[in-house]
Amino acid sequence: MTFSTMLSTMSVGMLRTFLIFALTLIGSLPLGMIVALLKKSRFAVVRGIISVYISIMRGTPLMLQLVAWYFGPYFLFGWNIGSWRFPAIIVGFVLNYAAYFAEIYRGGIESIPVGQYEAAEVLGYTKTQTFMKIILPQVIKVIMPSVTNEVITLVKDTSLAFTLAYQEVFSLAKQISASQTSFMPFLIAGVFYFVANYAVEIIMTRIEGSMDYYK
Repeated sequence: MTFSTMLSTMSVGMLRTFLIFALTLIGSLPLGMIVALLKKSRFAVVRGIISVYISIMRGTPLMLQLVAWYFGPYFLFGWNIGSWRFPAIIVGFVLNYAAYFAEIYRGGIESIPVGQYEAAEVLGYTKTQTFMKIILPQVIKVIMPSVTNEVITLVKDTSLAFTLAYQEVFSLAKQISASQTSFMPFLIAGVFYFVANYAVEIIMTRIEGSMDYYK
């Protein structure tokens, strides 16, 4: 198999990897904010449930969670999971990363001085207006470095989809390497991950730079 043929074959896996990455971000970023706000709820039961959820997501391997989400419906309810593989991957990734983003958001929210809330109340802002117009913009600026690290980690974690026999770029690299007894597919996969992470770093750095109030 020539290099161009390998690259062409692995391009399908690259697209699937990007799809996992994009859908995970689209789902986990807003869900993480909801989880962070629920963890600050005045109801102890809600805070307790959210704390357990975060502890489980952060305390168990993502690989194990993916297996549980895929096979769980079959063993628990006897469902046909033939077409459940990709949805299970997305659900597993979204719920896992939402827990990490929630803690990042929570740390950012708690870093804002109480005086900000008091000043907004004096000016007549509602709680929603205070959060959306005053608190959230500051939180985003504070948490950008941590969010960037998580996004970079997500690019690499997409390779865990191979656990459910989903043919993303890493799975295809292993298959081609085994059939062709060549290390080249792994080099192609490595370059893909590096370029993807480099692109993420550039994009996130520019976003962070655009929020620099002192420019």
